[in-house]
Amino acid sequence: MLENASVLPCELYRASEINEAELGLVSSGLATYIELVESAGEAAYRQLVKRKNRKTPVLVLAGYGNNGADAFVCARYLLEAGFDVSVMAVSRPVHPQGANVIAAEFIHARDAFKAKAGVIDTPNIEKIVAAEVIIDGLLGLGLKGELRDPFRDIIAAINSSKAWVFSLDVPSGLHADTGSGFCSVQANMTLTFGALKQGLLTGHARQCVGELVFADLGLSPYLPSSKVTRVSSDLLANMLSPRARDTHKGLSGKVTVIGGDKGMAGAIRLAAEACLRAGAGLVTVLSRPEHQHTVNVDRPELMFWGCELVDMEVYLRLGWANTLIIGPGLGKESWGYNLLKAVGLCDKPCVLDADALNLLSEEPGNNDNWVLTPHSGEAARLLGITPIEVERDRFAAAKNIQRRYGGIVVLKGPGTLISDGKKCVVAPVGNPGLASGGCGDVLSGIIAALISQGFSLFDAAIMGVVVHGEAADRAAIAGERGMLASDLMPHIRSLVNNL
Repeated sequence: MLENASVLPCELYRASEINEAELGLVSSGLATYIELVESAGEAAYRQLVKRKNRKTPVLVLAGYGNNGADAFVCARYLLEAGFDVSVMAVSRPVHPQGANVIAAEFIHARDAFKAKAGVIDTPNIEKIVAAEVIIDGLLGLGLKGELRDPFRDIIAAINSSKAWVFSLDVPSGLHADTGSGFCSVQANMTLTFGALKQGLLTGHARQCVGELVFADLGLSPYLPSSKVTRVSSDLLANMLSPRARDTHKGLSGKVTVIGGDKGMAGAIRLAAEACLRAGAGLVTVLSRPEHQHTVNVDRPELMFWGCELVDMEVYLRLGWANTLIIGPGLGKESWGYNLLKAVGLCDKPCVLDADALNLLSEEPGNNDNWVLTPHSGEAARLLGITPIEVERDRFAAAKNIQRRYGGIVVLKGPGTLISDGKKCVVAPVGNPGLASGGCGDVLSGIIAALISQGFSLFDAAIMGVVVHGEAADRAAIAGERGMLASDLMPHIRSLVNNL
């Protein structure tokens, strides 16, 4: 049985796909639902005993579904091992027709615990708040819609405690398919069973899951081909090989970076330097003439062309490049609008960010040769919805943006998503230090540099997100608060050289 966070599966699944795989395994006769529950509970027990000793009291919180059954099995193993175990269980509401419907595997797990002289109490908020270790087995994959009482109060008590919290399968209150759920248990560790749920790596899940560990229950032969995968920094070693000894700057990619309306030179400067640091051979900045000093004062390697209006010289600069970036500091006035129109007439691969996305939302177009890099606010404008709706289902938002606008979509945020409309990659990299001005501009520069070096738009977007996030993680060693976009630059260089 696999239970190791360093070897998490790459394939991610929706709850319905996992349920179907469980049915397939049970239908094959190789396992029963009771045996699956026993395996999950035993795996949870083994994880806990690695981290906590028998002198530490453990509070087990059990719901009335399979998640609760897993918790009861774990509690039984702990009881048999001599742990000080308390169990509090939430009763299933009475069915409208009067029947209290309880699954056979839940009854088995509960009664097996009671047969070992286990005591089951009702939830007590004060005791939950005072607990030292909590096993969260309240809610699992079956969560639909908003939380009902008493779960909301219990989850609030868990989160207000100082306990070490261990969630089974998913943190209670978190939607396994989307990673949303703002009344969710904030766990120190989550042990997920059978298959990796796609919602555990993005959105609010990044705050709730803690250390993620996996227990393989034998579902792999019954799972479908996954359309959602995760990626990590290991990708870089496989895709970024050393440069040929006879290469030169013309073979390393030429990028024109367009943006920086009045007062916004910093954004374009950051995007352009990131482009160089990620390996582009030549980078030209096309911006307001008064920004040349800001761009070149400590980065003379950048070429610069001052632009007051779109003329033939602008088209020459666009035509010179292998790849374009437009958006950082672009603004939404006529200057930026006309430059975006000029870029739209080119056939070059292009990375769109910031105000280029805002302008695109006002005058939509569709192009398979661009990479769109919205955060949730920009994604909301592209879709005509609210940022809250975007965060409610980031997977749907990324897919809908791609369907409407084409190309590759990079939906930035905690657990960035990269979608080409058919496949989606989740990159659980980076940290809250990236929540500062200019970090998105740096990402645009990295992606464009990789495109200019010959990578496909999809691969460049994935690699760019990984480089960006890993650079942020290295920069955050000195602290997340106060981390600047420019702090990423030396780490970008190391990462694209696999150092």
